[in-house]
Amino acid sequence: MTVDGFKLLADAHDYLLTAVRGVPAGAWGDPTPCSEWTVAQVLNHARLDQQALVMQITGSAPAGDPFEPADATAEDPVAELAAVLEAAVRAWESGRDAESVPTPMGPMPAGLGTAAAALDAAVHAWDIARATGQDLPLTEEMAAGLEDIAARIVDFVRDSFGKYAPALAVTEGAKRAERLLAFTGRDPHWTR
Repeated sequence: MTVDGFKLLADAHDYLLTAVRGVPAGAWGDPTPCSEWTVAQVLNHARLDQQALVMQITGSAPAGDPFEPADATAEDPVAELAAVLEAAVRAWESGRDAESVPTPMGPMPAGLGTAAAALDAAVHAWDIARATGQDLPLTEEMAAGLEDIAARIVDFVRDSFGKYAPALAVTEGAKRAERLLAFTGRDPHWTR
């Protein structure tokens, strides 16, 4: 399957923004599938990760440590996130035609880097949606687009940074999205 990383990133960013828009006002402190983080921390991690993934392109460090996210939100978390996502897309676009762009995972074509950023945005959109009771599943189509990049980078990130939980087993006949979530250390059937 040939994947357009830029299209995948746009779809994943839309998914993340939709999930964040749907967070009820009192839910920012709720637990998430990322067992150590609240909804606010997952949002901040996702926002900072999008900055971190392009920091070597932009020359600007993220506004904080993605692995120590604040347990608070901006006055308008949707607007803050939207601004970060727009800036990240501009950074990726600046390297669209380059043979490779620098990333924290090493140089890679921008189309592959955008797929990595899409994976991060999509799984955290799912985390937020799931934690806040939203009916926003990771679609099978998006999961199909993310499978290749997940196979390429999840174990590297897990081993190098210790930031993905171990992969979980899935039942025979599990859907593509369930397999992807389990591979990234998430229980596809997690409930609060």
